[in-house]
Amino acid sequence: MPKSSKVTQRELSNEHVTESVADLLALEAPMDYKSSQMSMNMAGGGPPPIGKPDISPDLEDGRPAWNSKLQYILAQVGFSVGLGNVWRFPYLCQKNGGGAYLVPYFILLILIGIPLFFLELAVGQRIRRGSIGVWNYVYPRLGGIGVSSLMVCGFVGLYYNVIIGWSIFYFFQSFQYPLPWSECPIRRNGSQAIVEPECEKSSATTYFWYRETLNITSTIADSGGLNWRMTLSLLAAWIIVCLAVIRGIQSSGKVMYFSSLFPYVVLFCFLVRGMFLKGAVDGIAHMFTPKLEIMLEPQVWREAATQVFFALGLGFGGVIAFSSYNKRDNNCHFDAVLVSVINFVTSILATLVVFAVLGFKANVMNEKCVVENAEKILGYLNSNVLSQDLIPPHVNFSHLTSSDYAEMYGVIKIVKEDSFAQLGLEPCLLEDELNKAVQGTGLAFIAFTEAMTHFPASPFWSVMFFFMLINLGLGSMIGTMTGITTPILDTFKIRKESEMSLLQYSYFSNVYYNIIMVMLVGCCIVAFLCGLLFVQRSGNYFVAMFDDYSAGLPLTIVVILENVSVAWIYGTKRFMQDLEDMLGFRPYSVYFYLWKYVSPVCLLILIFATVVEMAISPPGYNAWVQDLAMERFQSYPPWALAMCFSLIIVAMLPLPLVFIARHYNWLPDGSNKLSVSYRKSLAKEASTLEDETRFILGKNPSEAPSPMPSHRAYLGPGSTSPVELITNSTSISGYGSGYQTNPAPPKSES
Repeated sequence: MPKSSKVTQRELSNEHVTESVADLLALEAPMDYKSSQMSMNMAGGGPPPIGKPDISPDLEDGRPAWNSKLQYILAQVGFSVGLGNVWRFPYLCQKNGGGAYLVPYFILLILIGIPLFFLELAVGQRIRRGSIGVWNYVYPRLGGIGVSSLMVCGFVGLYYNVIIGWSIFYFFQSFQYPLPWSECPIRRNGSQAIVEPECEKSSATTYFWYRETLNITSTIADSGGLNWRMTLSLLAAWIIVCLAVIRGIQSSGKVMYFSSLFPYVVLFCFLVRGMFLKGAVDGIAHMFTPKLEIMLEPQVWREAATQVFFALGLGFGGVIAFSSYNKRDNNCHFDAVLVSVINFVTSILATLVVFAVLGFKANVMNEKCVVENAEKILGYLNSNVLSQDLIPPHVNFSHLTSSDYAEMYGVIKIVKEDSFAQLGLEPCLLEDELNKAVQGTGLAFIAFTEAMTHFPASPFWSVMFFFMLINLGLGSMIGTMTGITTPILDTFKIRKESEMSLLQYSYFSNVYYNIIMVMLVGCCIVAFLCGLLFVQRSGNYFVAMFDDYSAGLPLTIVVILENVSVAWIYGTKRFMQDLEDMLGFRPYSVYFYLWKYVSPVCLLILIFATVVEMAISPPGYNAWVQDLAMERFQSYPPWALAMCFSLIIVAMLPLPLVFIARHYNWLPDGSNKLSVSYRKSLAKEASTLEDETRFILGKNPSEAPSPMPSHRAYLGPGSTSPVELITNSTSISGYGSGYQTNPAPPKSES
């Protein structure tokens, strides 16, 4: 035996070897030795493409698959395109320099967005497992990545469905004319009718959101009990999600045809309608007017990177789960670019719609401001507080324009400089209205709803808008739930099927299907019960807490560990070779440098910036003060602060726990189970294994390639080289045969 053989190296090292020959060969179809890669020196057929095994139908059809490529693309689009595209991206664009914000966003989409999205698609499609199985497969010590990803999915799913519940409530409230938030309610006090003070101090839409919908308390410490209307809305949301995912991708894939496409129909309708509204052009022009000086600020790049990161759904596990149901030769590089471009274009489209509608709203509010202040000026003229000489002769109060008011306002401000503040006049500038940045619930449930009250046929547009929000949220929730259920079901299914004979498989499939339904329904019931935290009267404060702390930092750490485990532990060169074997072509070389150097550096900077931001920003929330009818920032009480940091710790805790447990062999790695054939009986596996192993051992180690499938890349816990593959010698109990492999030395990666 040559001195450089792997068996010799293994004997001289302390590496832990956990992969058996049965596991290695079970993934491969029975070999045609006359034309196989192993008989390349024999007369006969030439070798097949290196590392591109013929996956047997017995393995492929054991896992559900998408009915069509379109269904899969729509699922990925539905997951990545969510509520953030409608109410987060426009806000960031407005806040960070208008059109100038698109430059750092697009650059970071190219540098970290598409490469990392491509990476997740590739590993899911190659390994065909959920997030837990994938990272156990790549490097078991970092198997906690999948568990942390699942934890984050759970946290996000709990509060994200509450937002869908809010949208459901507004959807049913929209079947009224006039809309219930179009006017302030009138309170009867004996024979007098007065406007509700809280509404009068704020606005009709603000009052309806905080008082009629949430019935919110003034502090997070005052729970106020359950809000029964929001509880019923949350129940409806979980019923919809449960029905959508109850049959796995067979049901969710069909739902995606509607939930992914319908929002685009609504956005285009809103865009066309919005372009005919007065002031829409002003809003769009305001959006695209670049403020180049803002673009150079570090905060802009940090927020652009964060938005790119979350817009594509990186780290949640949904991308990997969806991709795991693909065929191994699917062109996932094309999918990554296509979905990323669709996501970016959708953000631009949503921003156009939002700014067109907000431009219309700004014009309406500006005209209202002009009318109210013109009445004040007329009152001052009638009471001789102001002289008629201050009014320009061409000004007509019955047809007062914004420019006329601005001219009149300027003259009065100059002449009455000393007493101008006492007059209480406002400048009524359109630019000021456009600069009022709103995001999240403030945009969807306050600003946008207020704008729609001024639309002709406003109930129709309100129904369309909130039905769109429901579908956007549903697409993201399906991906989130798939990210939770797929790794759990994979683990359960493999454990059970490995114990079943071929004759029992048909019976077990029916039982397994029933188990899936029971487990999914159980998950939804438990999630609904946990979600009751968010439908208390103080629930909105907990939604904000989970949104700020449960996903941001943990998810960024999850993704950088994914990047490191593939690019540095598995090896970028090997991963590129795997992609070539899988896709039939070699991806662009730029991905090598992006995965190995650029993306990790960008993610480290993002983590550092996130930690600094959390350190310098006092943890707190915006509480609604009923007496003042306005929001006021309040610090979290100690118990709530502990809850904030517990969310971060709980989400990241599986990372060190799994690493330590597997380092000291306290926890067996699950990688052996991942390679066992679903449908072959143990006798058939052993028989095929014996024939193939004898053939391998009959060759000189220097001539015979390793029996390890080219797609298998397990690194033992004691591995000293991130690119070295070790094969275990093992015996099949019950058959009395021992087998040992003599693979060739690996190519070292520079």
